[in-house]
Amino acid sequence: MDYKNNILELVGRTPLVRINKMSRGLKPLMLAKMESLNPGGSVKDRIGMAMINRAEKSGELKPGGTVVEATSGNTGIGLALTCAVRGYRSVFVMTDKCSQEKVRYLKALGSDVVVVPAAAKPDSPEHYVNTARRIASETPNALLAFQYGNPANPEAHYRTTGPELWEQTEGRITHFVAGLGTGGTISGTGRYLKEKNPDIRVIGADPYGSVFKTYKETGMLMEATPYLVEGIGQEIIPENVHMKYVDEIINVTDRDSFNTARRMAREEGIFCGGSTGTIAWAALKAAEDLAENDVIVFVVCDTGERYLSKFLSDEWMKEKRLLGVERLTIGLLNELKAHSETPHLIAVGPDQILSEALQLLDHHGISQAPVLEDGNSVGSLREGRVMAKLLNNRELLHAPVSEVMDAPFPVVNEGVEVERAMKYLKQAPAVLVEEYGRIVGIITRHDVIDLQE
Repeated sequence: MDYKNNILELVGRTPLVRINKMSRGLKPLMLAKMESLNPGGSVKDRIGMAMINRAEKSGELKPGGTVVEATSGNTGIGLALTCAVRGYRSVFVMTDKCSQEKVRYLKALGSDVVVVPAAAKPDSPEHYVNTARRIASETPNALLAFQYGNPANPEAHYRTTGPELWEQTEGRITHFVAGLGTGGTISGTGRYLKEKNPDIRVIGADPYGSVFKTYKETGMLMEATPYLVEGIGQEIIPENVHMKYVDEIINVTDRDSFNTARRMAREEGIFCGGSTGTIAWAALKAAEDLAENDVIVFVVCDTGERYLSKFLSDEWMKEKRLLGVERLTIGLLNELKAHSETPHLIAVGPDQILSEALQLLDHHGISQAPVLEDGNSVGSLREGRVMAKLLNNRELLHAPVSEVMDAPFPVVNEGVEVERAMKYLKQAPAVLVEEYGRIVGIITRHDVIDLQE
């Protein structure tokens, strides 16, 4: 029979997948290291098991003990898997920046989760690392895993990830791209690859606001600024970040990180997190200057299922002003209209009495509406123009809408991008959204301006 003794035997040996659509026009072979296929869904499964193995061997962690860690989620999950199999209790400290999916995942694995403010500075007792230190010191028989300085972190990648990449590419890898967070993945893998071939370039992907790029280039430690992507970047330089193995660092915006991750799902079928978007964007940028015989490998850190309430939510992206009009369709904007209490479409009929129609507009606080007959657009009712007509003839209040209505609003298919639909809005105050032959919504100039603010 072919089976594994426990779930931990599935950690590592993840496959490489070729990038096809997103690499069009680029010369090198681009490969994704699918760390999201680890049993816990992330690259951190490797170090979770490795850090506990090291603590058991050294005697720091004894039977019945408790593992404590400060984490953005994935290292916690990797540790929690090993704790579940080997019978340890686990406590994880996360910031309120982390997704609820990760918190719930950890609790489902039997872990305790403490959430602290993301705004806490490194010298504050509320900072997530300091909170984890305190909990570990107050808990009998507890181990603080401390991925930022634990040598088992980069060592795990030196022993596993690096050799896997060398074997899988038959030694042809020329560029390796990974994020910088704790430093383990890029330092351990980079060290191994450079020992095999010093000419291999190791590229770090880092969010704007993180300190790594400035530190690498100037030796100065700038003050970090907030960014939204999870799991990579830092406000300090962890012990496990070994810059001697990193040749270059590329900064990536939150917008590029999230939109690249969303593209990975739509174009390559690779469902990944925002940090993978950061890394993939950096890899694509680096590939622009490479040759056909180059092989560039980047890390798919984790699965997108952990971010369904974050950047994979259109509502969240719009709230953060990251869903640009160049990528937004008319149909999606119709779904995201800010006032959810207002129906997507308020229409009047051509035979409806004008006074009743105006009362409907007033009730919903709108100034215009399409005139629909049997589902077809036959005209428009625009309050300003109607009022001008009523000044000349008040009796029109008792007339049907058909006698005062204006020309119909343009009808646009729901798949048309907002940027293309804006040409209609320069001529008309609104456009109607058509979905499978049905008019399902209305987009006004105000809706588009609100999106761009």
